[in-house]
Amino acid sequence: MWRFLYNSLLLLAAPVVVCVLLAKPRCRRGFLQRMGWQVHPSDNGIDTRPLIWVHAVSLGEAAAATPLVKALHGSHPEYRYIVTTVTETGREAVEQRLAGVAEHRYAPLDFPWAVSGMVERLRPALYVFVETELWPNLLWTLQAQQVPTVLVNGRLSSRSFRRQDVGVIRSFYRSILRSLTLCLMQSDRDRQRIVALGAEPARVHTTGNIKFDQSLPGAQGDVALRQSLGVGAQEQLLLAGCTHAGEEELLVAAYRQIVMTHPSTVLMLAPRHIERADRVEAMVREAGFVVQRKSRIREVAAGPRVIILDTRGELARAYREAKVAFVGGTLVPVGGHNLLEPAVWGKPVIFGPYTDHCAEVATLLHEAGGGRRVAGVEDMVRYLSEWLANQEACETVGQAARRVVLDNQGALKRSLEFIESCLALAPPHFNRSVEAAAGPVMARP
Repeated sequence: MWRFLYNSLLLLAAPVVVCVLLAKPRCRRGFLQRMGWQVHPSDNGIDTRPLIWVHAVSLGEAAAATPLVKALHGSHPEYRYIVTTVTETGREAVEQRLAGVAEHRYAPLDFPWAVSGMVERLRPALYVFVETELWPNLLWTLQAQQVPTVLVNGRLSSRSFRRQDVGVIRSFYRSILRSLTLCLMQSDRDRQRIVALGAEPARVHTTGNIKFDQSLPGAQGDVALRQSLGVGAQEQLLLAGCTHAGEEELLVAAYRQIVMTHPSTVLMLAPRHIERADRVEAMVREAGFVVQRKSRIREVAAGPRVIILDTRGELARAYREAKVAFVGGTLVPVGGHNLLEPAVWGKPVIFGPYTDHCAEVATLLHEAGGGRRVAGVEDMVRYLSEWLANQEACETVGQAARRVVLDNQGALKRSLEFIESCLALAPPHFNRSVEAAAGPVMARP
């Protein structure tokens, strides 16, 4: 029943969905592939290795999936790996971080023909998806083909849980969740919530957050990188990553007060969506500051200024050059982005009150003294002033942030152990050259 109702509504909404996608420049690339109308040349059946399909919707999920895919590839080089994303930032992360390990594809829209076509072409032995990206048709199709499906690093924000934990809607989600082989959740709170929505308790486990298991780099500076970012060797960089509308204005207001006592500081804004760079630049100019676009920097300027990071794939590395980092989506009701990206470099982390998407990490950083939750400009100026004036205090907070990352590793290993158990459940892999004669046999061993 649910499948019929869902697809009826989806088909009615199809023209609107298509128009919205075509209207967004960042969604146009790969449109034919998303619709199931374009086959990637590598998916023509020549490569007969069994395949593991990993889905990571955007940049944050792709970053989380990177160590997982690398670990799987290290243990099972006999498999081929495909990582699908929805966004361009996700695509770039996969191509940069998993080159030679996995291939990228755009995830199919959840239309029946797009999903069934993708599943038939890839014939995956296992489907792994990151952070509760539930697509009903895809999961129902994989279940029908007896392909094991594993949710990794699962989480349910308070907002999502409230929206889904309603009579009829809960019944709908139960029909989806019961199709999953395993749900590996970040926290006990997430485990309890997904069980309440209908997942089978025996298939749900708390494994922790695999974002803690990223490699730990050294925190020393890089002169060439600083120059490419437009920051001088003696300047102190305040880096605000993944910012949203409404946050940049507050950050610029705080910076106005900071430069009065710390004129050697530079503010860098990295909008979550770089298509907003023109609007952010106009706002900064209107506020009276010199503004530079990272993509146009040819030499390091001097004096107070705001740099807009309008290039993709550089934020994670740029955090290394920061004195203090702010992570966006937290001063406006978005829910927050990856607080661990600056923490892994040993940088003090500032974030606002809206951290529902990263609640556990925010609490750990706050309690360990590696991060500070701010209510607005006044709080931000207070902490920034303290850390800019006291190098020792700044380093102490930064090392506490790094310690949070170290102390909470292990989720990757636990997740891999569960995934290994699912590989034994995978349907047999078939060479397409003999498929016509043998016929598709998809029974689980």
